[in-house]
Amino acid sequence: MRLLRHRVNSGESAAQATGFHHARGEVVITMDADLQHDPRDIPRLLDVLGEGVAAACGVRGKREDGWVRRLSSRVANGFRNLVTGDRISDAGCTFRAIRREALREIPVFNGMHRFLPSILRFQGFLVLELPVAHRPRFKGQSKYGIGNRVWRGIVDCLAMRWYRRRCVPGRRCVAEWDEGRS
Repeated sequence: MRLLRHRVNSGESAAQATGFHHARGEVVITMDADLQHDPRDIPRLLDVLGEGVAAACGVRGKREDGWVRRLSSRVANGFRNLVTGDRISDAGCTFRAIRREALREIPVFNGMHRFLPSILRFQGFLVLELPVAHRPRFKGQSKYGIGNRVWRGIVDCLAMRWYRRRCVPGRRCVAEWDEGRS
């Protein structure tokens, strides 16, 4: 394990992109630092990464959040899926196991962390979801709420809709497609 720091707080997407860039292992695990994710779920995420699976994404089971947060999350996920054409159960859960090779061509932008499973799918990778434990927040506080995500979330969803139509599958996907043609 290595500690990487930005000189200034650049946000979760920048932090993840820096981690992806410096990762050396075959699999990258992402999880929030607020201790809501249970590290005992890591082996289950890794078990899902079978042949051909690029990412295993957690879906918070019994959420330890208030009803407003749960309801807004449900509405946001529904809207997101409607606009992007993808089907992600819990875009807000950043507890994931991802093959490093699948992260090579991920576009980096502010908000990327919320759309990572969709981006991988749009690039032709197989992404699976599985339930993970969700615990009360022990450290820190949420920086996300309805007020600071609504308009930005709508714009980001429209951008992902555009990206889905315009993205070029990653090199791995192109190689598999070429093999299928010969």
